[in-house]
Amino acid sequence: MSEAVFKRIADESGPHNSLLRISGGGEPMLHSKAVELIEYAKEKGCRVGLITNGSRFDEEKLTRLIRCGIDAIEFSVDAGDEETYTMVRPNLDWDNLVQSVKMAVRIRNELKADTRIVCSVINQKGVDVDKAEAFWEEIVDKVQVRKYLTWGYNENHSADDSPYLPPEDRLPCPWLFERFNIDSRGDVTLCGEDIAFAEKFANIMERSIQDIWHGEEFNKFRRLHLGGKGHHVPICSTCPDWKYRSWNYNYWKILKDAEDKIKS
Repeated sequence: MSEAVFKRIADESGPHNSLLRISGGGEPMLHSKAVELIEYAKEKGCRVGLITNGSRFDEEKLTRLIRCGIDAIEFSVDAGDEETYTMVRPNLDWDNLVQSVKMAVRIRNELKADTRIVCSVINQKGVDVDKAEAFWEEIVDKVQVRKYLTWGYNENHSADDSPYLPPEDRLPCPWLFERFNIDSRGDVTLCGEDIAFAEKFANIMERSIQDIWHGEEFNKFRRLHLGGKGHHVPICSTCPDWKYRSWNYNYWKILKDAEDKIKS
């Protein structure tokens, strides 16, 4: 993502104290100016949540991120031991991950900052989620056990396919009301499930985020979902992961649980 696109997002989102959840399309910390841009977003008034595999941190980067007030750092760990980690996260180093997570917690505590340190574990075949949760709970503020999502492309390796939203009830998908998806070019798509942005319909360099969020395109999709007709939206009609959305167990609850642990 170019600086121009990122700064446009931060400039428009800051006055609303919006939360920028930096993720998708790879490891965010590979961006040469990741730390600098997050600092910029915080200066503009944004809340920022970073999702990372933890492979690109050092003391300086973590210190700058936490000192600038980053709201949450979520490490995608997906395992509670080296053997499992090597299987689900090939080419990454378990010892480096553990060191990075512990370093983040230490720096946060030394600076007496409010940054929430979270670990996420995908509930997939071959992973002992109870073991992983027990390992990381001793270190971080919150462990999030997440459903395995295929994103419409991957094979299904889920170890828990129980739904949050019963398909027969046709409840509206919360993502339409909670999330605004922007890719590296500034294109906007209806849903993060469209990871290829094949159904993009706007660009934030041409229209304001506020205009798009409140615009007719989004509201049309929301009305269909609220009316029990979400399956009439093309991307929603074929979504294999819709049943794993939740109005109650979501990112906001993760952050609240982590905050409560810090205060306790």
